[in-house]
Amino acid sequence: MVPDPEQIAYVNARLIDPASGLDAPGAVVTLGGEIQAVGPNLFPEGVPDDFKMIDCAGHVLCPGLIDMRVFVGEPGAEHQETLATASQAAAAGGVTTIIVMPNTAPVIDDVSLVDFIKRRSRDTALINVHPMAALTKGLNGEELTEMGLLREAGAVGFTDGRRSVTNSRLMRNALAYASNFDAVVVHHAEDPTLAENGAMNEGELAARLGLNGVPSAAETIMVHRDLALVELTGARYHLSQVSCAAALKAVEKAKADGLNVTCAVSAHHLCLNENDVGEYRTFFKTNPPLRAENDRHAMVEGLASGAIDVVVSSHDPQAPENKRLPFADAAPGTVGLETLLIATLEQYHAGHMDLITALKSLTSSPADILGFPVGRLKPGAPADMLLFDVDRPTVVDSAQLKSKSKNTPFDGRRFQGRVLRTIVGGKTVFEDDQSDARPN
Repeated sequence: MVPDPEQIAYVNARLIDPASGLDAPGAVVTLGGEIQAVGPNLFPEGVPDDFKMIDCAGHVLCPGLIDMRVFVGEPGAEHQETLATASQAAAAGGVTTIIVMPNTAPVIDDVSLVDFIKRRSRDTALINVHPMAALTKGLNGEELTEMGLLREAGAVGFTDGRRSVTNSRLMRNALAYASNFDAVVVHHAEDPTLAENGAMNEGELAARLGLNGVPSAAETIMVHRDLALVELTGARYHLSQVSCAAALKAVEKAKADGLNVTCAVSAHHLCLNENDVGEYRTFFKTNPPLRAENDRHAMVEGLASGAIDVVVSSHDPQAPENKRLPFADAAPGTVGLETLLIATLEQYHAGHMDLITALKSLTSSPADILGFPVGRLKPGAPADMLLFDVDRPTVVDSAQLKSKSKNTPFDGRRFQGRVLRTIVGGKTVFEDDQSDARPN
């Protein structure tokens, strides 16, 4: 006999729902895996005895975070990250849904691989995991995948992950094909001929360190090409990472012109710049590279204004041997699932934006792009939620990260904000051992 679903009241919370603009004290009731009620004064006569009650102690209760750009090592590089360990890291970071990139071995370019990710996630992951399928077979940029079949199998979009599609005719065909079934094409915009052998942002620091630079023009040129093709095809296009002011300006113009375009910024591009590379610190090697300070400022301003839709972690685990190399030879990439929230909150605490704006980029905005019912606090929505202390200090300790790989650029950095509880489908999948929010 199946037991009745548990009814839980989360009381004494600061409710924030970016989709509706709600920011007010109140409570949420969940029944099984669904939100049943949201609002103030839900229990004027007290919580019924048959409810489980969790006192949120005045902390923020909001939709669970959605991370649109996550690389895992499964299949093929499980020593760096598995779906299970990525889900543990996500839960610790308040992330309830992750979108995994197809850059695996073998590549997620076949229905059987989409099925594998879905099945493996069901068996091992604490959170919701959705695969993006490859745009081109083998990520080789030469032949399109069977996008229609992959979409039917459960791929939530199409991308070549870390790679750019340089063949403009192929990219046009991909956009046109995807538009037939309203799928989103997600692209890493970088001209590889300009970026070739580049290790960091092109500029004075790269010259002083004797490193080949990647000019921001490598990104801007590819963005302009992509936007011209979007105008030609009318397709849905998402720029996976914007990192420089000129590229963002092009995206803003495209939006103003009515193109169906969205973009994301990686959390590290909001917090760090090229100077953080210092003396060849490989944990600060990213792709796209950390840019100049004026570009970082443009990213923060773009997020505050709404020009940038989404913040992503670009979680990219790397084994120690991939980072303990000369800077030019080291692999780019940082882990970020566990720091996504607090790195984004840094912009709120610095006074650059309000809390609803910061959280919108992590909840309802990615949900809208993907067409997901999550990312909202409303009756009938999935009970995927995050309870966090917006002010409590957190010092990042790489040794304590849940991720299998520890390549964070934030080791030892102090942030404000702490995840207290992560709820997926009405069930707590992470609880901070220092939380003052407790069941009664």
